[in-house]
Amino acid sequence: MTETITKYRATGRRKKAIASAVLSSGKGNFVVNGQSFETYFQRETDRLILKQPLEATKTVGNFDIKAKVVGGGKSGQAGALRLGISRALSAIDESYKLILRKGGYLTRDPRAKERKKYGLKGARKRFQWTKR
Repeated sequence: MTETITKYRATGRRKKAIASAVLSSGKGNFVVNGQSFETYFQRETDRLILKQPLEATKTVGNFDIKAKVVGGGKSGQAGALRLGISRALSAIDESYKLILRKGGYLTRDPRAKERKKYGLKGARKRFQWTKR
C-alpha cells in the first residue's frame, strides 16, 4: 500500500522578496532554492527567523520544507519565507493558527523602501543648502 503525502503550499512576501514554501510530512529536511537552508542563509539571525514558526508550534523535525525565494535581499527573503511557512502551518492544523497569530508570524510586514521624491537626493534627504 502506498502512503499519500499531503503537501501544503503557501506564499509569503516581505519588502521586495517573494517566497513559496511547500510543507510535506517528513523528517525535517529544509531546502531553499535547491540548497540546504544553512548554506543559503549564512547569517544565524536569518536561520533563527525561519525556525520561529516551527518552534512555536512544536513541529521541528515533523515536516520537510522545500522553498523557492526570489527578489530582495537575504533578510527580506528570510522574513518572506517565515510568513510562507507560518501560512502553510496554519493550513495544516487550525490550532496552530492561534499560536502563530499570537506570535505575530501570520502578519505581513508592510514596511518597504520609500520612493525617491523629485527635487530631493533620496526619499527624504535633501541637497545641502548654500547661500552663494
